[in-house]
Amino acid sequence: METVNIKDLDQYVGQDVELKGWVYSIRTIGKIWFVIFRDGTGLLQGVVVKGEATDETFSLEQKLHQEDSIIINGIVRKEPRSVGGYELGVKEIKVVNHVTEEYPITPKEHGADFLMSNRHLWLRSKRQNAIMRVRHQVVKAIRDYFDSNGFTLIDSPIFTGNAVEGTTTLFEVEYFERSAYLTQSGQLYQEAGATAFGKTYCFGPTFRAEKSKTRRHLTEFWMVEPEMAYVDLDENMTWAENLVGFIIKRVLEYCITELAVLERDTAQLESIVPPFPRITYDEAVKLLTDNGSDFEYGNDFGAPDETLLSEQYDKPLMIHRWPANIKAFYMKRDEQNNKLALGVDMIAPEGYGEIIGGGQREDDIDILIDRIRHHDLPLEPFKWYLDLRKYGSVPHSGFGLGLERTVAWICGTKHIRETIPFPRTMSRLEP
Repeated sequence: METVNIKDLDQYVGQDVELKGWVYSIRTIGKIWFVIFRDGTGLLQGVVVKGEATDETFSLEQKLHQEDSIIINGIVRKEPRSVGGYELGVKEIKVVNHVTEEYPITPKEHGADFLMSNRHLWLRSKRQNAIMRVRHQVVKAIRDYFDSNGFTLIDSPIFTGNAVEGTTTLFEVEYFERSAYLTQSGQLYQEAGATAFGKTYCFGPTFRAEKSKTRRHLTEFWMVEPEMAYVDLDENMTWAENLVGFIIKRVLEYCITELAVLERDTAQLESIVPPFPRITYDEAVKLLTDNGSDFEYGNDFGAPDETLLSEQYDKPLMIHRWPANIKAFYMKRDEQNNKLALGVDMIAPEGYGEIIGGGQREDDIDILIDRIRHHDLPLEPFKWYLDLRKYGSVPHSGFGLGLERTVAWICGTKHIRETIPFPRTMSRLEP
């Protein structure tokens, strides 16, 4: 008998199959009982009828518990009313392992802290399973987008000797007889990659020691960071919006079942088609003040500001040309106004905040040296970075997309901790 997965049952209607997995729940109606079964690819209702199943199997009704591991076989039937649209006429259930005590995550309400402390088990639940499947497709879409557009994957190191976004949010670690830092971004190394390969990207974990407890922050999160030679800010924004459009299209194609589990309004996602609106920082400030905000010019936008701005549009909003003093040292200045940096932030709709930050990089070595000194950063760790301007400097740009914030927006989940398998926050290092 062939062992199959729940996700492939449409190919086996009327056939006798075997599935391997775990008990999700049990319910009884008279002389029939039902086992909701999961195998990691989906959920399936098994119908156990006296006379159709073996006597030993029928007697398991009071003996099976949530998360018992079982092997189940029977006939696949199409049933639109059942979870997943199919059900199994059960012939036999073999118990591989009985749980030794009651499974801690039951259908009742549990607090967030309890669920996070049991994250290793919570991942088995229907909602968390759906979010992880969406994350998987987002990751695959990102790689497919860059791989099919001439980018080369160049992995940036996790240990670094210098800061990228400033020294206040670095995790410092002992590195033999010196200090090193967990990377805040792979960008500087991608700039080296872009001058070697033209277009490159890295995709991996990054670390920020921000003492923030908001629903938008993690201390460890994943970013994809492309970098492109001979690309200015405007073309950079086009690459960014096309990436997001590609991701949304892929999720709508492959994750409709998961979005339904999450009760996500797909109509809002279906409208996410490039081009996206682009406004300057000055125009964004005017939008805020016109809508009653007391925002002070020159500050970065906080969560309430981003939410108010996003409410004015039904697509992601790109805000460009920022005050230079609130952007990183490597941002190129606007030729028309030296007080503005050629940076861009993309704000997701529905109040999900910034999902992309990037811009055009400073390609003049003398200006870059002055900036490093102005930010009180040591020159020595940046010597290799300055070499990129000394040998074959060209205009170049890039950006970073935060995976977890993007997944949170797509899934419609309000807390970013649900979008990563094992979240790390100020107060959580386990499980």
